Amino acid sequence: MKRRVVVTGLGLVTPVGNDVSATWSALMKGENGADYIKKFDAENFSVKFACEVKGFDPLNFLDKKEARRMGAFTHFALAASDEAMKHSGLKIDESNAEMVGTYISSGIGDFWAIEREHEKLLKSGPDRVSPFFIVSAIVNLAAGNVSIRHGAKGPNSATATACSAGAHAIGDSFRLIERGDADAMICGGAESAITPMSVAGFASMRALSTRNDEPKRASRPFDAERDGFVIGEGAGIMILEELEFAKARGADILAEIVGYGMTGDAFHVTMPDESGSGAIRVMERAIKDAGIEPERIGYVNAHGTSTPYNDKFETLAIKRVFGEHATNGLAVSSTKSMTGHALGAAGGIEAVISVLAISERKLPPTINYEFPDPDCDLDYIPNEARDAEVEHALSNSFGFGGTNACLVFKRYTE
Repeated sequence: MKRRVVVTGLGLVTPVGNDVSATWSALMKGENGADYIKKFDAENFSVKFACEVKGFDPLNFLDKKEARRMGAFTHFALAASDEAMKHSGLKIDESNAEMVGTYISSGIGDFWAIEREHEKLLKSGPDRVSPFFIVSAIVNLAAGNVSIRHGAKGPNSATATACSAGAHAIGDSFRLIERGDADAMICGGAESAITPMSVAGFASMRALSTRNDEPKRASRPFDAERDGFVIGEGAGIMILEELEFAKARGADILAEIVGYGMTGDAFHVTMPDESGSGAIRVMERAIKDAGIEPERIGYVNAHGTSTPYNDKFETLAIKRVFGEHATNGLAVSSTKSMTGHALGAAGGIEAVISVLAISERKLPPTINYEFPDPDCDLDYIPNEARDAEVEHALSNSFGFGGTNACLVFKRYTE
């Protein structure tokens, strides 16, 4: 018999808030995190804005020496993990350390370190490359540093599955607990890739919005005038626990995770499958895994990137999976309209938001929704948050290479 898995703690660092409370308040108000790039001089770039994390200081929880040896994505992961652990009340000691794991993913890792140290190599030679370059840059170091910080000796892993990475980390952690390989997991995604090379690369692909005259209106998922995504950053972390393990310590249970799906498009490295096949199958698998009918889903946190193709084909997929329910009772929103697209962190951030939608009984809006698109004709919770009693929420994440992940969360009942 599968073990039940529950959510007991949440942590966030996002472009609209540096913790869960601040982020949720901003989402409920429909605030947008986009602004002109401060991390580097973007004057000569075709895209001059992004959704940067603001007012974040790693020295609030790390000493200066430690902070310099880590990438910013690890800083974000540590901050969000600290918050999630405090929220959960989970204490790791000798009695449980080997059954508590970390699984924190990233699409890129520390892109800043790669660019900085490469410049040193070219200008000053190989001897000037930092001895901490590798251990700050590689993707699994967020999970590794969180494990060390909290003494978690169980499974320790990370995926680099592009924009599905954070969701895969949560789904894989769910499976580890479900089958008995862990009793608790610190899991999610972290990313800090708003760098010259990253912005130039995505812009060259024509993936980014070029609405330089009005950045806060640029991310507009499902809107007819959408022209690309707005790159973001941050971290979304949750604490998952086996139900009896959580109950035994008197944990406050926020929600239950009941479904997880993974699929591949096998179609194109960047474009989604025009039939929506990969997205359809991943949602169907997650819903089947949850053991419910599609009509039981009340809210979908869509991948919703604000790109012409993704939003069209995700809408098509939702309509195929949910049938009449898609246009008669199902609420869908893209919180990327406010946070931007945090790449490998997006799945973690949006999973946390999906749990909050259940526990807070409120649904975040899709802001900047002004001009209806006939290809995107669902209830996208336009522009204003909504009170709602949702029993099941579904979170979609789709990544380059055709990698898809879907998570289903449920209001907890005995």
